[in-house]
Amino acid sequence: MAEFNLPDVGEGLTEAEIVVWKVKVGDVIKINDIIVDIETAKSIVELPSPYEGEITALLVAEGETVPVGTPIISILSADESLTGPEESPTGAVSDSSAAVSDSSASPAGEERQAVLVGYGPRSASLKRRPRKGAVSSVDTEKVAQRPMPLAPAVGVPESVRAPQPSRALAKPPVRKLAKDLGIDLNDVTPAGEIVTRADVEAFAGLRHNNGGQEASIPMTQHGTGAAVGDTRVPIKGVRKMMAEAMVASAFTAPHVTEWVTIDVTRMMELVATLKADPNFAGVRISPLLVIAKAVCLAMRRTPELNSSWGEAAQEIVLKGAVNLGIAAATPRGLVVPNIVGADSMTMLELANVLGELTRTARDGRTQPAQMSGGSFTITNIGVFGIDAGTPILNPGEAGILAVGAINKRPWVGTGDEIVARWVTTLALSFDHRLVDGEQGSRFLADVAAILTDPAVALTF
Repeated sequence: MAEFNLPDVGEGLTEAEIVVWKVKVGDVIKINDIIVDIETAKSIVELPSPYEGEITALLVAEGETVPVGTPIISILSADESLTGPEESPTGAVSDSSAAVSDSSASPAGEERQAVLVGYGPRSASLKRRPRKGAVSSVDTEKVAQRPMPLAPAVGVPESVRAPQPSRALAKPPVRKLAKDLGIDLNDVTPAGEIVTRADVEAFAGLRHNNGGQEASIPMTQHGTGAAVGDTRVPIKGVRKMMAEAMVASAFTAPHVTEWVTIDVTRMMELVATLKADPNFAGVRISPLLVIAKAVCLAMRRTPELNSSWGEAAQEIVLKGAVNLGIAAATPRGLVVPNIVGADSMTMLELANVLGELTRTARDGRTQPAQMSGGSFTITNIGVFGIDAGTPILNPGEAGILAVGAINKRPWVGTGDEIVARWVTTLALSFDHRLVDGEQGSRFLADVAAILTDPAVALTF
């Protein structure tokens, strides 16, 4: 029997939420089969199984958040017996099955279960602290037991079974309802296998009819009642990470923001030309592609915008490549995956990577590694019809460019005539420790010049 512990799928991950199980008890799986989707502080990640065999228990319910290292699933390998310890007619466990098998203490020559490289069984020298409520080593030497909290142990008398923690099964909305009503789900008797909304509402009504005080509106930490119709959203996952990052950035880096409003009619003409180019057939072409290319070109003249502040070493790090972050709004919150080495890509290569990056982000499948190591960010607030804003730096980066809505506006032409032109506003925020006013202004002016007349790019 093997337990798969929740792994650290990203640098410094401390916990994750079980979003949805892709398997159920009784399924037979192979190594690398996807078993569960978890939500970390950065993204939703699919976990492959490091073991092969039959699933005997799902140790964590959907919607629960558990620390890294917590056992989440039990898997019985194909070569293990599927039957429990032999039991005598009187119910006693036979001596032949009294000794428990411990994989961490197996002899060197004993056959081990195949596991995925990177996680799984560790060396015998590493021992895990026993969990609260677990049986002692003396007891385990007397009785063979398997960790199957969602199903009773086979053939083991009640008097010698390991005590299992009580954990009611319910979906996240039901858990939230119970929490708002101040109800412990373990006190609710479900009509089926899991606790439903109807079970919780019936339980709440029963307590109210009994005159209990538990059915009153729960009090907050400040002693005020919850208003009718309020919705409480737990701060976790991407939103929690974003909040912490923005607070750290806003109160660490001295922000300066500059704006420029420009005529981008020629840029829009270039976008139309690229869409008609056979070389770009099947590739999504948008103004963001041209803006991303302009940013990379402008970095050549002002590399300070592609740097970071090293507080510990008291040094400024000028990055050797532009890892261009693209801020993407998703149902789970704001994520900023980046394009590694964007400055070395052709327009076609950049278009392909940008399209894949945005699709993955909106599907919530961006991996943690794709959201680290960025050096500059573009945020396209124009898609929401917003003209301009003061963007906050992504932590560790020197600058961020906000692109406003691109729409037709009255514009004064070269002969003072009023004409309709495609116009947008760019807002550049930068870390004033790394970039002074002259450098920031030059960079923004260069980006604006390229977008106003893309032919200027030939001079960079």
